[in-house]
Amino acid sequence: MIPSPFEYHKATSISDAVAKLAQFEEAKIIAGGHSLLPMMKLRFAEPPCLIDINGISELKGITLESDHLVIGAMTSENEIIASDLVADHCPHLINVAKLIADPQVRNRGSIGGDIAHGDPGNDHPAVMLSLNAEFVVHGPDGERTIAASDFFLGTYWTALDENELLVKIRIPTRKSGMGYGYEKLKRKTGDYAVAGASVVVQMNGDQIDDVRIGLTNVAPCAIRAEAAEDILRGQSPSADLFARASEAVRDACDPAEDLRGDAEYKSNMAAVLFRRAVEKAIADSRG
Repeated sequence: MIPSPFEYHKATSISDAVAKLAQFEEAKIIAGGHSLLPMMKLRFAEPPCLIDINGISELKGITLESDHLVIGAMTSENEIIASDLVADHCPHLINVAKLIADPQVRNRGSIGGDIAHGDPGNDHPAVMLSLNAEFVVHGPDGERTIAASDFFLGTYWTALDENELLVKIRIPTRKSGMGYGYEKLKRKTGDYAVAGASVVVQMNGDQIDDVRIGLTNVAPCAIRAEAAEDILRGQSPSADLFARASEAVRDACDPAEDLRGDAEYKSNMAAVLFRRAVEKAIADSRG
């Protein structure tokens, strides 16, 4: 299908993009375009104005600031995969990015677009929850920081105000004893996840000192399985422990039924994927 008519404006800086958002009513930001443009073609979204942020250099790049990895919102998935800084300080992102869509999409798709779109089927939202990330956003009143745990509110609904732009993602760097695991079920290459689970553990010897679990596409937005985290925290890994936590993961799910499966199937798959991810994360923590 063909999108409805729209105006196109190219932003030259962060402040220019924010000004254009305020100037043009119901304008939408276009980054890689892999989420927004298909919705426009199907007339699921009909923004009267698009603001292109691809030319803003300050939105790109990966740096290390103290104990945080800082990633510009327009950094592509392939740039994340190729980054030595990410490999050294948060290799979890590389493993996740390699599972997103296909090489062509990863060459254009941006991490910020994946997050800001608020699609429960996107990979990064649940991963950001598990990583305890925070997002720097810029609006008419300047910058503010939003914790990932406060950012995802519902389907295509985030804590971004109407005239705000996501500019940076801040992720705590890897500590000794930390391990990562991400497991994703999809029907074919390039498809959204049927379900997915991202697990970050902090081990203290043979004990799970801390854990965060993010779930993909099993609720109206990315969610944390906090009841399962409570079961695991302070315990030593065992089959019985993982079985009880898996039940809590299943209970946390509230997926929509679609061609990928019914609610029961998706919830069960989330529990299975969590079990694989937590075992992978614990193994990763031990090197």
